[in-house]
Amino acid sequence: MPEQLKKHQKPMTIDEQINNLKALGLVVDDEARARKLLNDISYFRLIKAYSLNLKPHNGNYFKGITFDHIVDLYLFNANLRQLLFPVIERIEVNARCRIANYVSEKYGVLGYKNKDNFAEEVYHRQFLADVTEEIERNKRAPFVKNFRENYEGGDLPMYALVEICSFGTLSKFFKNMQNQDKKAISKSFGVGYTYYESWIESIAYVRNICAHYGRLYNAKLTKRPMLYKQYTEAGIENNRLFAVLLCISHLIEKDDHWNQLITDIDNLIRKYADVDISTMGFPKDWKAYLESSNDSDNSK
Repeated sequence: MPEQLKKHQKPMTIDEQINNLKALGLVVDDEARARKLLNDISYFRLIKAYSLNLKPHNGNYFKGITFDHIVDLYLFNANLRQLLFPVIERIEVNARCRIANYVSEKYGVLGYKNKDNFAEEVYHRQFLADVTEEIERNKRAPFVKNFRENYEGGDLPMYALVEICSFGTLSKFFKNMQNQDKKAISKSFGVGYTYYESWIESIAYVRNICAHYGRLYNAKLTKRPMLYKQYTEAGIENNRLFAVLLCISHLIEKDDHWNQLITDIDNLIRKYADVDISTMGFPKDWKAYLESSNDSDNSK
């Protein structure tokens, strides 16, 4: 016999939400502030997501845990997302450019339509179905209308198509390319194609978390990047955010923007004292890893 399914709980008013939190042992010093925040940020998004590790499952909060503690974790996460999104954008734009240029030069601007240019026909067919939906969704965009109305066949060339594909779709496209093509593109980033393939899939996953206001703090990532040997031997896990930051550090130029990102993350961690960086996979000497990672590519 299958276990009996749970019934949905009855909705709670904001005052009932606060009373429930207090009954669970959470310290709420300023109920007016709590009421305002719970009216702006849902109970599910704030309390359910950021109470992890602050109380046992279905138990009371550990002694001394406050409502402000949870809010600080939420704010830390929100600020961290905003720091990471621009650097992920740089990775994404670079990927779109180099993949589009390579495919167009080798196979022609419509070469993406030919299944023989790819490893698996079934994945290629799915890609074409996905981009057909994207084209329809973006049919009012001026450049899409231009190609559909003024060019033979109404097809978008590869260099335009990548601009409407999601980063996730682009990573799947790359994954289905022939190995020799993946090698050529990955070489331009200075990494092996098996790593690049894994990395952009994981980076795209984190990008979507950022875009949908999701939780990076204390989150186990579903899309796990393949890590270099020196990182796994150092005990760095590939299912936490820091692993993806390491991957990004190998794909991006170590310029003032990157150095500022490291400084900004450090300042953010210092600002929110309740943050436990180990829940994101950060080692104690995390800055040294991000500052020197491109110098250790020989340990793959």
